[in-house]
Amino acid sequence: MIRREELMTLGRYNKPHGVSGEITATLDVDCDQLQALSCLVSDMDGIYVPFFVQSCRPRGATTVLLRIDGITTERQAATMTGRDIYALKREYQPMLDADDTDEGYPADYFIGFELRDSAAGRVGTITGVDDATDNVLFLVTTDDDEQLMIPATDDWIVEFNDRDRVIIMDLPAGILELNKQDKQQD
Repeated sequence: MIRREELMTLGRYNKPHGVSGEITATLDVDCDQLQALSCLVSDMDGIYVPFFVQSCRPRGATTVLLRIDGITTERQAATMTGRDIYALKREYQPMLDADDTDEGYPADYFIGFELRDSAAGRVGTITGVDDATDNVLFLVTTDDDEQLMIPATDDWIVEFNDRDRVIIMDLPAGILELNKQDKQQD
């Protein structure tokens, strides 16, 4: 079974293209990178399901036309519209390492990582990412099942370890208490 913490967001399915099951998608990777992946994954009613790419054709700077194994009609392609497209982190990670840009890792790469503060120690587990605004937040669940929001800023990251799935941040004094005060005011 595929779990969310094993995945990285690549993009989103748009709408069917034609009547033979092709679908447009907006992706953060090009067709060559996409073809290097064993599969694409999408959430289908709460279950992460792998889909296998038969073909990929560029349509624009970030848009491609995909033909997915088993999707042969416009109606079948329409069921994918609006769904997020994920890749397995273990396959996508080497692409990030080989990338020459300084953009770093997307924030959702760290879902499932243990978050530690360089001074306070273990904070909790990163269970999600809120990227609805320019200030991306890690959603962290503590051992006491409290939900914290920690800014996912590069300036605070001291180090991270892929193998052990740990990220260490140098959190400003008081930020953990600030989260608790916000909860008490609600």
